[in-house]
Amino acid sequence: MPDPDLPTLTAEQTAARLGIKLETLYAYVARGRLDRTRGPDGSAFDPLEVERFAAARRSRTAPVPGSDIHGHSDGRPLMVIETDLTLIEDGRLFYRGRDATELAASESFEQVAHWLLTGVDDPDARLRPHADAVAHARSVADAMPASATLRDRQQVAVTTLAALDPLRHSLDPATVVSAGEALVAGMVAVLPEASPAPDVGPAPDVGHAPDIGHAPGHLTAGRLADVLWSKLTPRPEQAAGVAALNAALVLLIDHDMAISTLAARAAASARANPYAVVTAGLGALDSLLHGNASVEVARMLGRIVAGESPERVVADTVAVRGGAVPGFGQALYPGIDPRGRAILGMLAPVDGAQPVLDAAARTSRMIAARTGAHPNVDFALAALTLATGMAPDAGEVIFATARSVGWIAHALAEYRERPLRLRPVGRYVGH
Repeated sequence: MPDPDLPTLTAEQTAARLGIKLETLYAYVARGRLDRTRGPDGSAFDPLEVERFAAARRSRTAPVPGSDIHGHSDGRPLMVIETDLTLIEDGRLFYRGRDATELAASESFEQVAHWLLTGVDDPDARLRPHADAVAHARSVADAMPASATLRDRQQVAVTTLAALDPLRHSLDPATVVSAGEALVAGMVAVLPEASPAPDVGPAPDVGHAPDIGHAPGHLTAGRLADVLWSKLTPRPEQAAGVAALNAALVLLIDHDMAISTLAARAAASARANPYAVVTAGLGALDSLLHGNASVEVARMLGRIVAGESPERVVADTVAVRGGAVPGFGQALYPGIDPRGRAILGMLAPVDGAQPVLDAAARTSRMIAARTGAHPNVDFALAALTLATGMAPDAGEVIFATARSVGWIAHALAEYRERPLRLRPVGRYVGH
């Protein structure tokens, strides 16, 4: 029987805590492995018994030496972190109850970002960097070796911007939001222009720029997607391309408890400041299986656009990489990743995109016929960067810029929780 001094768990809450389906939960009940009480509102479970059952399952599925499987025997994690930010359900992605693909098609990145961070839906929202801090961050980034990537510049910029913020250790929500929005804007402002913009004269002094929109080629206050376009591609700005870039930024803000988000929340659990939270997320994002996946896909698609057969290119990629074909499959969706579908669907009006779309379609058909896998957001991000003539690592920059907003939103949520609650317990398996 449930402890009368503790609130009970519903069947849905119990299944979520154990990471199982309701059918599996009721199978445990039928076999006498879990007790429940019935009431007018349905089944109720004792939270202490559920925790004991969860601990017993962990011990039964503990990894053997050399194994990387934890929690369930099929590798699914046991820990469930509650979030009010993102819901993935029935093949759709929602931000706080609103369809993310619809937001991406109708609202600017900064409007969505500001709404997720504050709850205020402001069509005139702008992300403004601190001009003096950006100037310092640029000087630090400019001192990096020639081998440094654009995302390397962003990572160094985060540390520099933190060092220049006297309030960086304040966890007051309003201060965190202000710092976070300036940080994301600064991560874009610190990047060099892809090429000089024609007929606009010298670039304005950043020390006098009141808004991130004041970059070469953007002499009026502009959206972050407009500014990022000039940082990532030398091509003249075109409305269709900027709209696709803005959509990608919106759709990459958050995606459940991705590994980089878990790293960011773990840092926030230890009360790391928002700059450190973003740094933690960037560290986990810098991986071929996560934030950098689009770079490998772009190389693959580039070869196909140049005339090589999809079969040959995919075979070469898999032989070097091993495992699944990059850019295909997303375990959280039964079919195509809706983020990938939305971005790909916006590329047709982009000047010069047709060869990339043709290569993407041929590759997708070939992979679907052989594996049944569908393109994911990394595939679409690679197609976007190729179609718009962006730098090779542009996908990383887009991903990191967008996801930083999500990490800050998760940090705000985690700051309201008990400190250090995400500290796991290790199980020694040595001799």
